Amino acid sequence: MRAWLIVNPAAGPWDVRHELPLVQSHLEKHGWQTSLHPTTRAGEATPLARRAVEGGIDAVFAVGGDGTLNEIVNGLAGSDVVLGVLPGGTGNVWARELGLPTRSLRHPQPLVESARALVPGTIHRIDLGQANGRYFLQWAGVGLDAEVNRIMEPRTRTQKHLGAVAYVAAGVATALHMAGPRVRIWVDGKRVYRQAILIVICNSQLYGAVARIAPGAHLDDGLLDVHVFAGTGFGDALRATLGVLTGLHVRDPRHSMFQGRTIRIEPSRPLAVAVDGEPYCLTPITCQVAPRALSVLVPPSACPDLFMAPEHVNEDRAATKT
Repeated sequence: MRAWLIVNPAAGPWDVRHELPLVQSHLEKHGWQTSLHPTTRAGEATPLARRAVEGGIDAVFAVGGDGTLNEIVNGLAGSDVVLGVLPGGTGNVWARELGLPTRSLRHPQPLVESARALVPGTIHRIDLGQANGRYFLQWAGVGLDAEVNRIMEPRTRTQKHLGAVAYVAAGVATALHMAGPRVRIWVDGKRVYRQAILIVICNSQLYGAVARIAPGAHLDDGLLDVHVFAGTGFGDALRATLGVLTGLHVRDPRHSMFQGRTIRIEPSRPLAVAVDGEPYCLTPITCQVAPRALSVLVPPSACPDLFMAPEHVNEDRAATKT
């Protein structure tokens, strides 16, 4: 079996390329033929992933952050090529969703540890979301968080070392001047109105590095979870942020949750949109679910609540050939 490692050398606060020989050694011990494919500019991972599909490659491992992962997803969507993640970014939200280690004193070699967790591993076929035609693996954000991402990106490696501190500072500065507009929201044709400061359309549960914004979301249920936070200014932005961080947003009367296959968002004025934590476009926006559009490697550490279907697909293609 053949695997490509698509590597974004500019991702994250640390240069992780010194771990790659050990990663390749582990994969090759389990029967994989591996090759490295570094990117040199933003957006290049998508055509690289498409080349992997056209070349009959069995798996692609994303070495980078959630932005790199999103680019690769847009090249693999609809194919049978399996996606694995080796966390080399800043937030590494998808890796955290799967219970994979990220860099810390306890985990000084997260890529190597993640490779060992994923291979051997199992394969799940999962849904993707689409926002104005662009696939997203985890979420699309409208309003506050997308505006913060627009301000923050792109960042230098030095800025990435600040981690969550930089996002908190940017979030406060943004919230001080942000007023939530009136928004029309259609969920499978049903229209609702809100004055909203933040809307998050979720395919997965985790949002940011630690916030489980959509605890009831499943990656293979054919639905997107829509979380709407009503508000107009700094106080409401702070309330929404603290609610998400503590998990208490589900009890907040100013928070609404919907599920659907097609979501249309039309604010009274344009709002920023981000997909998988990366700046993307301005509203209006239409999001649709793409059922079972991607195969992903899943480690034993992943929470079983992420999936509706208990069975794994194509287990005979897993790295251990079990």
